[in-house]
Amino acid sequence: MRILGQNPADNSISIRLETDDDSWHLYNVVEVGDLVTASTTRREEKSADKINNERMEKKRMTLGVRVEKIEFSEDDMRIKLLGTIEKGPQDIGQHHTLMIEVGDNLSISKKRWKEAQTERLQRAVADTTKPRIVFVSLDQDDATIAVMRQYGLKEIATIRSSRSGKQYETKDTGDYHGEIISKLKPMIEKDMPLVLLGPGFEKELLADDGKQREPSLFSKVFVYHTGQSGMQGINELLKKGLGSNLLRESRMGIEMEAVEKLMSEIGKDGLATYGTDEVRNAALAGAVETLLIVDSKLRGGDYDDMIRSTETQKGNVIVVSEQHDAGKELMSLGGFAALLRYRLV
Repeated sequence: MRILGQNPADNSISIRLETDDDSWHLYNVVEVGDLVTASTTRREEKSADKINNERMEKKRMTLGVRVEKIEFSEDDMRIKLLGTIEKGPQDIGQHHTLMIEVGDNLSISKKRWKEAQTERLQRAVADTTKPRIVFVSLDQDDATIAVMRQYGLKEIATIRSSRSGKQYETKDTGDYHGEIISKLKPMIEKDMPLVLLGPGFEKELLADDGKQREPSLFSKVFVYHTGQSGMQGINELLKKGLGSNLLRESRMGIEMEAVEKLMSEIGKDGLATYGTDEVRNAALAGAVETLLIVDSKLRGGDYDDMIRSTETQKGNVIVVSEQHDAGKELMSLGGFAALLRYRLV
């Protein structure tokens, strides 16, 4: 994400979406009631004849829409903002839908920007330069390819080796690896880490084969052993902290590591608390070392007092995505939790 500018006159911030992940950040920043201005298409206002209007070509124009409904599509990483036109060359007061995707510029005007929202924009800018991680979780039968986005894991493809029973000894393994490599080619960019994991030795065989066939593609490959393959294996890798030096640089790795530490403290009745009131009291008392909040909670409420109190006392604030296992685990605790400096009486 790139911040293009700020305008104190209407309390707006202009941004450009540069990666798929920026759509998720935007979804967590825009609220109902915001005025969002962006380039869009709409039929020109020329005739009252409905039939003629329907046949008119759509023209590109800049409209400001007061947001009434927000939709996020994970499949195409696109945001739909539905609302009433307040700014623009025509149709003031009528409804319109802004379709926002990677490459678009837009301006967001709010009555008041929450600290969590401005911090999220700043984090999105910083995270744009960090490479995503591609996982291949495999055994001798199946391979699952997934991408770590800033908000969570996304499964991309599953490839089957077609090995079975007596045919196993005669089956050519090159087709299996070749199909995996062909799926990876359009996904991996320069300096993007590739993590191979799973039980058995298939991951090592793929690493060796890949380095010979596509050395540039496998130039930054990491191999880890897990008890399971598939998405379960990737979550196992993340939860156990395997490859922590690599994963700690990712946003999701930071979130999962923090939630794992939280659950460990809760399990031994240690320095942790959860629940909105309990966490707010701890934050106001200066007892919070790390504040954990599920991002969907921030979309629906104002918790700046909790965040500000934590940061004022040099505490750390981690907003956890609801899209991965750690976020779901935190959500089961009410969406708010904290690692404490000391036990509250």
